[in-house]
Parts: sequence; C-alpha cells; structure tokens
Amino acid sequence: MMLGAALFAFSAGWFLIGLGHVWAHPIVGWAALPVMAALAARSCLRVGRRTDLTGPARAFWRRIGLACAVFTAGLVSNAVDATTGPDAPSRYVSPLTSVLLLGLLFFALAAMFRLTSWHRTRPEWFRFGVDAVIVLITVGVLFWHYSLRHMWADSDNGSSALPFVAVVLLVLISALAMIKLSFAGSGHLDRMSLSIITVGVALAAASGSLAPHLRDRPYLSGTMLAAAVVALTAQLAAERQRRAPAPGPKDRTSARRFTVLPYAALAAIDVTLLATAATTGGELLLLAVCTVVLGGLVASRQVSALRENTRLLDTVDAHLRQLRDYQEKLDHEVTHDPLTGMPNRTLFTSALAAGGSFHVALLDIDDFKVINDRLGHSTGDQMLRTIGDRLSAAIGPGDVAARLGGDEFTVLLTGRTHDEAENLLTELLDVVRQPLVVGRFEMTPRVSMGATAAVDGDTPEELLRRGDVAMYAAKSAGGDRRTWFDPLMDELAATEAVLGAQLQQAVGRDELFMLYQPIVELPDGRFAGVEALVRWRHPEHGLVSPGVFIPLAERTGSIVEVGRWVLEQVVRQAAAWQREYGERAPAKVSFNISARQLQEPGFAGEVAALLAREGVDPARLVAEVTETAVLGTGTALDTVKALNALGLRIALDDFGTGASSLSLLVDCPAQILKVDKSFVDGVTTASPQAVIVDNLIRITGGLRLEAVAEGVETAEQAARLHQLGYRLAQGFHFARPMPGEDVALLFETAEVSRSVS
Repeated sequence: MMLGAALFAFSAGWFLIGLGHVWAHPIVGWAALPVMAALAARSCLRVGRRTDLTGPARAFWRRIGLACAVFTAGLVSNAVDATTGPDAPSRYVSPLTSVLLLGLLFFALAAMFRLTSWHRTRPEWFRFGVDAVIVLITVGVLFWHYSLRHMWADSDNGSSALPFVAVVLLVLISALAMIKLSFAGSGHLDRMSLSIITVGVALAAASGSLAPHLRDRPYLSGTMLAAAVVALTAQLAAERQRRAPAPGPKDRTSARRFTVLPYAALAAIDVTLLATAATTGGELLLLAVCTVVLGGLVASRQVSALRENTRLLDTVDAHLRQLRDYQEKLDHEVTHDPLTGMPNRTLFTSALAAGGSFHVALLDIDDFKVINDRLGHSTGDQMLRTIGDRLSAAIGPGDVAARLGGDEFTVLLTGRTHDEAENLLTELLDVVRQPLVVGRFEMTPRVSMGATAAVDGDTPEELLRRGDVAMYAAKSAGGDRRTWFDPLMDELAATEAVLGAQLQQAVGRDELFMLYQPIVELPDGRFAGVEALVRWRHPEHGLVSPGVFIPLAERTGSIVEVGRWVLEQVVRQAAAWQREYGERAPAKVSFNISARQLQEPGFAGEVAALLAREGVDPARLVAEVTETAVLGTGTALDTVKALNALGLRIALDDFGTGASSLSLLVDCPAQILKVDKSFVDGVTTASPQAVIVDNLIRITGGLRLEAVAEGVETAEQAARLHQLGYRLAQGFHFARPMPGEDVALLFETAEVSRSVS
C-alpha cells in the first residue's frame, strides 16, 4: 500500500508541475501508472479469494481485479501511443488502446451490475429508475456544459473521437456506481470500500474536464491523473475490504436510507442555470430564480414528508425488532437448557439426525440424589452448571455437548477415529472429575459414561438408547467409569427385562424364601441374633444370586413389593420364635430396608400396624438401612426416625462403602454399625482397611454404638477383630445362612458350633 501511495504522489506531482513546466521526457510521467494498476489488480484478486465473503462479493472483487489487469495493459499501450511516433509527444489513442479501455469498462460494468441488491417491489423499482434518470441527466448536462462541448469543438482540429467515448463511458460508470451505492446497497461488501471506488471513479471522470486546458501541453494527458486516481482508490478499497470484518445480514431499515443524490443533482442544475442566466440578465434571470426557488420549496416539502414517514417507520421497526428479539429468545429457550445454557435434547437430537461419522456418549452423575438431599438443590444445580461448563469448554469446535435432563449429559464427537474419540472421552472424564467448591462444600464428582459409535441407518433414538444402555452398564459395574456399547448388552438387557418381569411375579408364585444368618458374640461364638436374607428360587434358572435380583428389583421398582413381603415374613418369624422360645428367642432379628421403601408414604405406619397385628416386641427387630439411603435430610431420614420411635433398633449397613459422612452417626438415630466385608478382609494385614476397622471401633465405642463385623471368613480375622475390640460378628466362619427351623436348633445351646478358640 505504501508503494502505491508513493507512486500516486509521484504521478500527481509530475502532472501538477507539468502544468507550468515543459517535460523533456514525457515517458517518465507514464512509467508509474501501469505499476499502480498492477498493484491494484493484485490487491483486488487477493480479496476475491477471501473465504468469509459471500460468493457475489468475491466475484465482484475478482471482476474489479480483472478490470485493473486490463487497465494495466491499456496504460502501457497508451504510454506507447503518447510517447512514440512522428508526432510524439501527443494524445493519440491507438485502436489497441481503445479496445483495452473498452475491456476495462466491460469488466467494471459487469462488476457493478452484478452486485447483489435487495428484492424490491414494483413501486421501489419505479423510484429507483426515476433516481437513475435524474442522476444520468444531471451528470450528462454538467459534463456537456463544462467540458464535453469544448472537447467536441476541439475534435475538429484532428483529435480522435474515441477519447470522447471513453470519457463519456467513464462518466456513465461513475454515475452508475453512485446510483448503485445510494439506492441498491453494497451486496455484502464493505460499504466504505465501495464508497472509495465510487469517489475514485467520480474524481477520474472529473479529471477528464481538464482536457480543454491541456491543448497546448501535448506531453500531459488527463489520463495520467485519472489513471493514478483510479488505481490508488481501487487499491485502497481492496485493502479496506481485506481488513474489514465480513459484513453481516443487512438491516432491513437500510432500504429506507434517505437519498440526497437526486436533491444534489437538482441543486447542481440550479446553480448551473443561475450561472448561465446571470450572464444574460433580465427576464431570463428572473425566471431562473423563480424556478430555483419553487424547486427548492417542493423539495423541502417532500423532504419534510419523508422525514415524518421515516420516523413512523422507525417506530414500527423498533417494535418489529423487539418482536424478533423475543422470538429469538423463545427459539433459544426451546432448544437450550435453562439451567446450564447448553443445548437440550431437542437441539441435540437434531444434530444427531444430521448424520455423518461421529461418536455419542452419555454421562450421568453418580449419587446425585444424595448431593441434592444432603446439600440442597441449589448446590446440586451449581454442580450441574459447572459440569456443563467443563464439558462445553473441553470439546472441539465441531462437537456438541448437551444436557438431556436431570443429572444426565451427552456429547457428540464428530470427525474422529475410534482411538481419537476414546482419548477425548478419557479427557472429558478427567475434566469432569476435577474437584469443585460450591459455597463451603468441596466435592469430587463421580461420573458414569456410556459411549457408542454411529453406523449407517442409526436414528437419534437408537443412538441415545445404546449410549444409555452402556451408561447403565458402567453404573452396574460400580460407576465412575466409561463403558462402550456392546451388542451383548442388548441381549443382557433383554434377559434382564424378562427376569425383572418374572421377579414382579415371584411373590405371587411363592418363589421367594427367607434364610437367616447368625450373628455371634466374640470370642466364644455365642448366639446373639440373626440377619434375615431373602432368596429367589427361579423355576428355570434355579437359585438367582441376590447380587443379581436385588439391584434388579431396585431398578424396576419391584423392591417395594419384595421388601413388603420380606418385612411380613421377618415379623411373623420373630413373633413365632418369641411365642415358642420366650427369652431364648433371638434378641436381634435384623432385616434390610431399601431406599425406595423409606421413600414410600406411610411406610412407618405399615410397620406399626404389622407389629401390632403380630404382637412382636419391637425391641427384638433391627432395621438395617444403607448410609446412602438416609444421608442428609428428607423423607428417608424422617421414616428412619419414625421406625426408631416405634421401638425398632436402627443399624447402618455397609458403612464406609458409599458417600460416607461421620455426621450421619449423629443425625441418624442408629444404635448399631455394621462394618462392611471389604474392610474386614484386610484386617489381618497392614492395610488401609485395617486402619479403618481399628478407628471405627474407637468411634463406635465413643458414641456407645454396637459394632458388627460382616463377612468374617477365617479364625484369624475373628481373633484380630476381638483383639481390636469388636464383640459382634457374622460370616461364613461361624455359619452360613439357614432356614428358620434350623436357626431354632441354635437356641438350645445359645452358641454356634464353630466357635472361636
């Protein structure tokens, strides 16, 4: 750009000095012009390759670049014409130069006429045509009056008529450019860039009026100044467009832009008329003045009406913009989650429906309900927002992260191989698992993820289903992990669905039965109580593991019915033992209550009615609840307190394996703490589990809670537990679960046969 400006300064200075000085070597004045035109062509063609512009905008700059390239050749030819030959220097224009200049005009006209404009109504096109005629007539009259008539008179002295045509066409381009700019819009071009071109063409055309004043200076030509102006402004416009941001959609109000050009044309004609009439004077001058005044009054009245109409239309547009903004807000709310601002299921499903090669992953926060119940929904909401922000920041520009609802998120990864997708999903899990602080709480989210790859023919519903199946497989495996979908999961899911339906009928078909595992005293193994355990004898599959059907009952909701049946069996059995054996009956009959049962309205009332009907001493019953079921406040904890008020003792089962909190030992009215088998397994070694077991007995002792060690399988474990201070235990080392009638045999001796030596 600096080179173009320097060359322009040289050319303009050469021309201006030449008005008072005779140059001995006119070729020097022509030398810079082709270089300037070539620089302009280069700049325009570079802009024509800009990918963020629209197609018509790129085509415009390519055509202007081609016009400048032809202009370069024309200037070289024109310089040869002017500085060679027997009459040199002269203003002779050869046929080749004329053809090249006409080529320049062709590309320039094509660029101007192909600019995209707004769709217009028929009245708008009529006004456009009227404005165009006004401008063309005005420019034609002014140019004829001030320049062309002198050039025409001079043509009788041997000058070529072709320069006249070139000048007229140049003026026409100037007029058309101004019309296009003022009335038709810029076709997604930078408006300032087009204004620079328009001004440049207009100045170049005006320089043609200098031709009559150069008749005595054959070493100068108006083309010198005109070419320098055109080349510089073309380069300036291209550089402006290259650095400007891509224009956005046009504001519809720009169609009503107030147009001053017709009034300027009228004023120019009025000035010319007054100047011409003044030389004559008399009545002609009076008529000219009256005509100008009347024209000014009519124009003023029209401008006033236009301003009022514009004000009214601006008011309408303001209301329309408000409606449009409100509609955009509604559209955003329909497709985005209000809590996190992420895309919702609707928008995510649309992205899936677009097809292509991609991977889908579903994420679910483990134990999110516990966080809501314990710390409050505002804390849970902040966790969801944080996780949503982390997912959105970690994915790539072509990916999509969305919240499907609740604590479930999903991501769509596009254009990646399986290994690349797996690596990114691993990174996403690591990012989500980072600790976060909400208020005074510090938490580390645990997330289960299920992933699947899209194949031809997949529907959005099928992809989400597969991701959901894989995600629940991750949860079933312990949670806080990623699992890829496998077709075997569908078979397992189908089997589970059948098994779940059969489990719902198991109570009515009398397929469930109860076993009781003794709880003993340490170190002598004296009988202290039993824990009731439900079993399922399937008519086809035989005994189904509790590790299979209990979680299945939890997921399907049949745990409520199964739990009610278990409660009735345990209370009846305890009542029967109490009636038959009196004080020798088990002092502790433990039974498990699920989290779902604790949430059931009126559950404590059902227990109270059952106890009253069977006549059992509530103090002999121990309700075992998991820590995650009652962590925090809410219905579950209220139910536990109500059961304790009925006289039942409360035991915290599997303590330490869930979202443990020592404050639970204070909030929950528990009298018994059951230490999970996973800790007991390591009690005989120098392990972290042994440290936990050691400290738990100290805590329970300080809080005056009974501690029961579960899953004792060896004499060494039993001895070590007794050494640490444990006085109650259960496990295969003492006895396996047995039917109720076999338990009665233990009442006679009040000890288990395999006692600790």
